[in-house]
Amino acid sequence: MARRKKGRPVHGWINLDKPLDMTSTQAVSAVRRIFDAKKAGHAGTLDPLASGVLPIALGEATKTVPFAQEAGKVYRFTVRWGEETTTFDAEGEVVRESPVRPDEEALRAALPAFTGTIEQIPPAYSAIKVDGERAYDLARAGETVELQAREIEISHLHLLGMPDADLAVLEMGCGKGAYVRALARDLAAELGTVAHVAALRRVKVGPFDAANSITLDGLRALAEEGRADEALLPLETALAELPSVAVTEDEVFELRQGRAIVLLPNAAQFLKAARQPREIAGKDYSRAALAMGHDRAIAIGEAKAGRFAPVRVFQWG
Repeated sequence: MARRKKGRPVHGWINLDKPLDMTSTQAVSAVRRIFDAKKAGHAGTLDPLASGVLPIALGEATKTVPFAQEAGKVYRFTVRWGEETTTFDAEGEVVRESPVRPDEEALRAALPAFTGTIEQIPPAYSAIKVDGERAYDLARAGETVELQAREIEISHLHLLGMPDADLAVLEMGCGKGAYVRALARDLAAELGTVAHVAALRRVKVGPFDAANSITLDGLRALAEEGRADEALLPLETALAELPSVAVTEDEVFELRQGRAIVLLPNAAQFLKAARQPREIAGKDYSRAALAMGHDRAIAIGEAKAGRFAPVRVFQWG
């Protein structure tokens, strides 16, 4: 007989404010234990030295993780001028120093060159795979890691303040694949100096905002009162950008069997008008839509030629 998975069937998102000195995997495990959930995952790794928004999916919400991973992100971070480290953050050893400290005018003048669509070489200490191995594992083993430049999108880059000559606090909005540590490295080079990221906080991942996040201590306090489920966000939270269509009881049954349904003419027209370029995990989701029934998500599917064909079906229970 197959072994039953331990845990209870809890579904939804936790907008966690991850603390410092904790890996994303450890944070997921902590949340999973609090809920005694069968299944859990996260949408976008945060390093132990970074705090802030870490969306954690429970149960059927794990099927929507790729949508959250593709969402735009906002980071607030502190750059320390004059010291470059092996990891380009405070964890690494200092390998280069410079007496140059850019002033506010020079820094503000440099920022526009790092917005929009740009090319960026990821840092060697990153989770990118090289011949099947994580780049950071190779770097820690002393191997030389050469990563290729790739195109990224930075929507905004603002200077928030300069506490002293050594430090600058910035905010960056970006798409998937952008590295704050690489930006600090490249910005310093543009300004004729070296630098590393001294502090990093993620304040937004798509619809998940730090202003509405909850700490692990806060979540544990709710759990002690039997109210942990109050912190759960709906499974559909990560799918806010998808157009939705209501389906009937019979259509819910068909979709859960993996069968396509015929759309009413007005629904078909609405979904056709709502199409837009969208790529999720390397796949075209421009025709994607969300079928809703019983006030909950039933399936993500493709709306085409007057029909809705399920791609991912949610099994509640």
